[in-house]
Parts: sequence; structure tokens; C-alpha cells
Amino acid sequence: MTIADEFRALHERPEPFLLPNPWDAGTARLLAGLGFEALATTSLGVANVVASRTIPAEAAKMIEAAADAGAVGASIEDLTNDPERPVYDLGPAADRVRAAVETARARSVVLTARCENQWLGVNDLADTIRRLRAYEEAGADVLYAPGLRTLEEIRAVVTSVGKPVNVVMGFADPSITLDQLAGIGVRRASSGFRLNRAPTARFSRRNRQLQPDVAPQPSQA
Repeated sequence: MTIADEFRALHERPEPFLLPNPWDAGTARLLAGLGFEALATTSLGVANVVASRTIPAEAAKMIEAAADAGAVGASIEDLTNDPERPVYDLGPAADRVRAAVETARARSVVLTARCENQWLGVNDLADTIRRLRAYEEAGADVLYAPGLRTLEEIRAVVTSVGKPVNVVMGFADPSITLDQLAGIGVRRASSGFRLNRAPTARFSRRNRQLQPDVAPQPSQA
């Protein structure tokens, strides 16, 4: 069994597995040492570290680059970075997933397709589900809508699709337990950007203390 097979099998268990999100080699080694079964980068956390790097725009090339680097899982987002049009139209978004799927299957990469609606403030759960269904039809292995906050929203997504669903706990109601997620069929739970934001905020606060003449800024944690 390959590492990719082992990662895929984690999504087939009846209970969700925890997927912490490191943002560099040091945090990856730290989390691996704590015994987690798998790790996945946080897109925002990595962006905070390598914002000056150019990430390949073409979905298939991005997946190919990830596989060449040794990754057995990758994700494709429908985020545009255009504040006027925060997510791609559904047709082009599904086409990007389809292109990524073709490369992912050729490289034995588990592909997660993400709908960015909810955390961007486009609070249209019906459209989120419609998009996730389209990404499932395009061949994605795992579906993910960061920004789902309530157990009811998460249940609506899980029961509307047939592929494993990832839930990021950084946005969800903190009272939701792993047992509750398991009870509604969630297969994966990740930490998202919160691990990155917390030490970054502390770092900023500590350094501001060294410069008392600098006006304090609101915390982003």
C-alpha cells in the first residue's frame, strides 16, 4: 500500500480523522512528532510565509508540482482574489477541478475541491452545496467548504453529497465535538489557519512591546 493509498483510506473510516495544518517545515515536524496520522498545509498560513512566491495559475500544473514535491493530497479552490467577484463562476470553477482531477489521478494524488463561498461572506448555503455537487461530479475525492459554522450547516452539506467532507474547526461553533461530527458523517476535520494566526499574533504583540512609541494595532488572531 502506498502513502497515497493510506491517506485515501483515512477518509473511508466511520469516524473523522484530525488533519492539523502546518505552514512550514518546522511546524510540520512538530505536528508529526505529536503522532498525527496526516498533515496538510493551510493555504492562508503558507501565503503568510511565502507571499512573494508565484503559485502556478493553472490547476493541473499546480497538482503536478505538488505531486513532484511528494504530496499525496492537494486541493483546488474556487477563490479568485477579486473582491468584486470573489469566486469563479460555476462552469469555469468545475472545469478547473476537472483538469486537476485528471492530473491527480495520474499521480495517485487525493484531490480536495473547495468552495470558498461561506468564509468570504457569500452566505448562500444552497449555492455552496450546488458547487460542491458540481465538483464531486467533476471527480473530486474530498469536498470542503471552509466557513461552515453550525452543525446544521455542516449536516446539510454532508447529506447533500456522496464524497467525504472536510470541516475546518477554525470557523465552526467551538462547542461542536468530534463525536457530533462523526454522528453526521464528517470524515475529516482540520485546524485551518488558526494554528498560524495564534503565534503570528503573539509575535506581533511581543515586538510591539519593544517599541512603546508605536501605536498598538488590533489583534488578527
